[in-house]
Amino acid sequence: MKFLDEAKIFLKSGDGGPGACSFRREKFIEFGGPDGGDGGRGGHVLLEAVEGLNTLIDFRYRQHFKAPTGRNGAGRDRTGAGGEDLVIRVPVGTVVLAEDKETVLADLTEVGQRFRLARGGDGGFGNAHYKTSTNRAPRRADPGWPGEELWVWLRLKLIADAGLVGLPNAGKSTFLAAVSRAKPKIADYPFTTLHPNLGVVGLDEREFVMADIPGLIEGAHEGAGLGDRFLGHVERCGALLHLVDGTQEDPGGAYRTVRAELEAYGRVLAGKTELVALNKIDALDPEERAARLENLAAACGASPFAISGATGEGVRDVLRALWRAIEADREAEAKADEQEQAGDAPVVWTP
Repeated sequence: MKFLDEAKIFLKSGDGGPGACSFRREKFIEFGGPDGGDGGRGGHVLLEAVEGLNTLIDFRYRQHFKAPTGRNGAGRDRTGAGGEDLVIRVPVGTVVLAEDKETVLADLTEVGQRFRLARGGDGGFGNAHYKTSTNRAPRRADPGWPGEELWVWLRLKLIADAGLVGLPNAGKSTFLAAVSRAKPKIADYPFTTLHPNLGVVGLDEREFVMADIPGLIEGAHEGAGLGDRFLGHVERCGALLHLVDGTQEDPGGAYRTVRAELEAYGRVLAGKTELVALNKIDALDPEERAARLENLAAACGASPFAISGATGEGVRDVLRALWRAIEADREAEAKADEQEQAGDAPVVWTP
């Protein structure tokens, strides 16, 4: 299945059905009066987050969605049937943006979460609605109200607990394949990964989801390489694992390049907990390993991990540290939610 994380679609809710102009005509009943029913409501357009989807590829082949209209009203005070709501299924993590691509309309982060994007038009009144003591035989019946129509952008941000970042060929895909059952494409040339990959990491009877995104290069925020659009997939992560290729001459410079791109992207990623690891240490002798660890530590201001995704050396240690960072982020988020709920609680005044 191809991966698509952005799509533009057109939505139109159903028009309301017209009301009926009708009069009661039955044998032996005089002055029957008006009995035209109201039209039915048009169908709403809803978005629903469902599990089992991880791409927006379906919207490449269908971009227009229209809900059914309401049925006409009828005599005998019969109201027309309402149009059936149109439910569009999207992956969990989908963000709905207005046509300007800046205004956020909805953020669907939980399975089963729904959001109404377009409200169906109301049905028109039948002539029975206009009957009064002075107007006993109204001949007015209204058409239904038109539905809403709009263009929206869907943008997918994958739900993961940890994210892998680094330059191309830093060994991110190899690391993901080593710690999970994911099978990303692995090769010895840059930009092997062209779309994000997810893997479930099992660690000491615990599990968490890790996301691997395409590599960043200098100027990615200006469109260089594959750009920085894929960074949106690690916005929701609790922690970042920054992998640096240990076989290059200047690992500190590689770290600063990626760090600059993260800061250019925005505070969402720049402020996240970051663990730094020197990868591919199996290809280094002890002296080279020590020198490059020292170079990287000077650049990042912390003690980096030394790991090898190919041999597994140091992998368990960095995963345990990553899990502790994820737990700390979850606790901080839960505490922030509690404080927000406490702030929203009504203040009871007692004399």
